[in-house]
Amino acid sequence: MGKDMVPRRIFLTKGVGKHRERLTSFELALRDAGIAAQNLVRVSSIFPPNCKLISRKEGLKYLDPGEVTFSVVAENSTREPHRLMASSIGLAIPADRSTYGYLSEHHSFGESDEQAGDYAEELAAEMLATTLDVEFDPDRSWDEKKEIYRISNKIVRTANATQSAVGDKRGRWTTVIAAAVLIFQ
Repeated sequence: MGKDMVPRRIFLTKGVGKHRERLTSFELALRDAGIAAQNLVRVSSIFPPNCKLISRKEGLKYLDPGEVTFSVVAENSTREPHRLMASSIGLAIPADRSTYGYLSEHHSFGESDEQAGDYAEELAAEMLATTLDVEFDPDRSWDEKKEIYRISNKIVRTANATQSAVGDKRGRWTTVIAAAVLIFQ
């Protein structure tokens, strides 16, 4: 099975759901993300060599209801009214596409989409940088690090999919998810 189990495509998606039951709020977040009809298997965070990042719209076309679908998932939920939360998937793709990149999961409270997304991207980029021998200083700003990564010519792209939400004012469960969905076709 080896090489047959290396995904050829990947897409990022996100969603939010609110309901009086926690499980139902999670289901609604999956529906919002377009992946509720799949049997999700959570995997760790490697962006496969020679894998193509595609749009959510294109990626959803490859999925069939009931299919076992491998994905990297970040999830967060609360029933605390007005509490800001986020879930984010960060992505770092190497310039040399024959090597692997990284995905990261981040879930937080009190962060905006931009803050959580930047952090998730930074996590993925730092993980990739350590495997490529690109020096980085964890105390530098994200913008400074992006410049170092760009100059090194070893990390070609970073991105994120982030979903934030504010806890329902009536105390219903609010769930946010972000996912990287792996496709083998």
